[in-house]
Amino acid sequence: MITVQASSAQTKSLTQYVKPLNGTQRMGHVYPGATVPFGMVQLSPDTDTIPYEMNGKYNPDVYKYCAGYQYDDATIVGFSHTHFSGTGHSDLGDFLIMPTTGALQLNPGTAAHPESGYRSKFSHANETASPAYYKVKLDDQNITAELTASARVGMHKYTFPEKTQAHIILDGMHGIYNYDDKNVWTFFRVENDTLVTGYRQTNGWARTRTVYFAMSFSKPIKTYGFRKMDPAQAYRGFWGKFKQDKDFPEMAGHRIRSYFDFDVEAGEAVQIKFALSSVSTEGALLNMRTEIPGWDFAAVKAAGEAAWEQELAKLSIESKEQETLESFYTAMYHAALSPTIYMDVDGRYKGLDQNIHTASGFTNYTTFSLWDTYRALHPLLNLVQPQRNADMVQSMLAHYDQSVHKLLPVWSHYANDNWCMIGYHSVSVIADAVMKGNAPFDANKALDACVASARHRSYDGVGAYMDMGYVPEDLSGASVSKTLEYAYDDWAIAQMAKKLGRNDIYEEFLKRSGNFRNVWNPATGYMQAKLKDGSFVTEFDPLSTHQKGYIEGNAWNYSLYVPHDPKALIALMGGNKAFVRHLDSLFTMHLPDEFFAHTEDITRDGIIGNYVHGNEPSHHVAYLYNDAGAPRKTQERVRMILKHQYKSAPDGLGGNDDCGQMSAWYIFSSIGFYPVAPGSNQYAIGSPAVDKAVLQLGGGKTFTIVAHNQSAKNVHVKKIVLNGKPFNGYNIDHETILAGGVMEFYMEN
Repeated sequence: MITVQASSAQTKSLTQYVKPLNGTQRMGHVYPGATVPFGMVQLSPDTDTIPYEMNGKYNPDVYKYCAGYQYDDATIVGFSHTHFSGTGHSDLGDFLIMPTTGALQLNPGTAAHPESGYRSKFSHANETASPAYYKVKLDDQNITAELTASARVGMHKYTFPEKTQAHIILDGMHGIYNYDDKNVWTFFRVENDTLVTGYRQTNGWARTRTVYFAMSFSKPIKTYGFRKMDPAQAYRGFWGKFKQDKDFPEMAGHRIRSYFDFDVEAGEAVQIKFALSSVSTEGALLNMRTEIPGWDFAAVKAAGEAAWEQELAKLSIESKEQETLESFYTAMYHAALSPTIYMDVDGRYKGLDQNIHTASGFTNYTTFSLWDTYRALHPLLNLVQPQRNADMVQSMLAHYDQSVHKLLPVWSHYANDNWCMIGYHSVSVIADAVMKGNAPFDANKALDACVASARHRSYDGVGAYMDMGYVPEDLSGASVSKTLEYAYDDWAIAQMAKKLGRNDIYEEFLKRSGNFRNVWNPATGYMQAKLKDGSFVTEFDPLSTHQKGYIEGNAWNYSLYVPHDPKALIALMGGNKAFVRHLDSLFTMHLPDEFFAHTEDITRDGIIGNYVHGNEPSHHVAYLYNDAGAPRKTQERVRMILKHQYKSAPDGLGGNDDCGQMSAWYIFSSIGFYPVAPGSNQYAIGSPAVDKAVLQLGGGKTFTIVAHNQSAKNVHVKKIVLNGKPFNGYNIDHETILAGGVMEFYMEN
């Protein structure tokens, strides 16, 4: 009877299991604020503002604040409208709002002395975070802050404790991290006694980014003012004839903060609707009037919660463990935060060419962290959000059309490509969609874009790679990582070309996909950097993360990165037994303290032995035991990673969530299979860690996974039954899943 009640409660509300604060401590780099699935607005608290440089050098504390919020902090600076989820770098933090009372202060103060500015102390005991809703008490002035959102509009509700004059501060120079020239220009304009519009231009991770806004108050402004925070921006020329700091309707400058005053009664709430656009203030106002025309905060919150409930129900699970339910649905939540919608309600958006375009027949997206998300997030979306993933592919193709380089996106956001990380992994996402039949677009045109990107000789060592079959380290750094990742992407292109009957392309890129062999050094037993003269680099240390040839990994990690041809890799390493021994040592070795002391980009977070789960090149590795004839070890390792790298707690992520990739790994691995090589129709079988999972496939079809007798001890698969018949092997294909049915795992110790 208890089980039935638990199941009923689970069916009634899945959002109850989502814990947005999970991953906000240490390296998870997620934000806890209000947003809807794939929303353009991410309205969230920022707990500090960090200068990019201190004393002329890079400030390492910047890394802590990639999402603007750190769980261990004791103060909140304010609530800004744009955030990345789980990245290892940052931008954004646009248009910070903070309510205050008492003497007006237009600087943020410091964490040590919050009273010196507009920030406030807060306590987690007075903080609530759930899908589409965030609430916190600002202790210094006893103001209750509540946030919710639609796709393009953030909604604030600030309740004041007593009759007073309330200030609403709008900080136009705030950013997740700041350096002197990031804020290029800001413009604020008071349209009437309840409406303010404007825009902000920044030169940050995105080198040229413009965000427009429209801000509406629920009651008339009593007084307002602007403050230029840069003393060098003196009033001069014609504009010097006006007193612009108070009740003047507009202000433009490099660094601007503003305030809006209201007389409030005890217990009165001032509400704000804040809409964004990449096109114009007019577009922002249209977004506001379309998505949130009224002032019913509870209705907006309920609509956001309903959107999340629908999203979570696309893949539902049953488990006897509360921890598993919370970790799983929080992972589903995090996996639906990126990429983000990037267009107004009328379909218009700013393109890579900085012109205004209209998305016709698709929703345009941005925030493509492709080095991370091609591995599992996009394959997950192909299963549970096929239309949305197809729209993301069309967004990538629009990016290609607008690119002067004729390159698909690498790491793109807000009409920019910041070129972060390596590879041309858009082709993996596109190939995966085409190979899995999710291509409501011109697949041949998409293939042409993939080929053009992969043949772009001036991009990151590709010319030498094409000529020599590898990237020489003395011509382009991280050469081994690039060679291996290019080879995988080339294989993905080959698979797509074969399906489309483009045999010349298939032959060319299938040959290129074997280039991983060209950086294999049989003398050391590792993938190793080569110079342009064909010799391997000397002074080789396979454990060093400063070894020439690699990025976000060492030779030991990257030597296992041949996801498209594991049998060939196993042969290079001496066959099944030798390969299994190598994998075992990866997970069981003990790294000396010196390894961490001299390593800036990897900490103890996310590491098991020398297996670095916090960095994505290792995400497929546990499944390689299957290919070496040791599936029980795949099952053991997967369950070990699930246990040690994820938990339902603020420090519950063993590394950056990386726009949902860490969470997508958890989701796939929890239900029993994983896409080792996107672009293939195959998923590798692992060990399901839930009792039951149901994928909604559309058209009334479902694919159900049942794990009989699974537990923390029973992690091995005794047998598998698919639709009542024995299932052999350790791969399942995409078409079998889409056909629907029931896959039963019988588990044992």
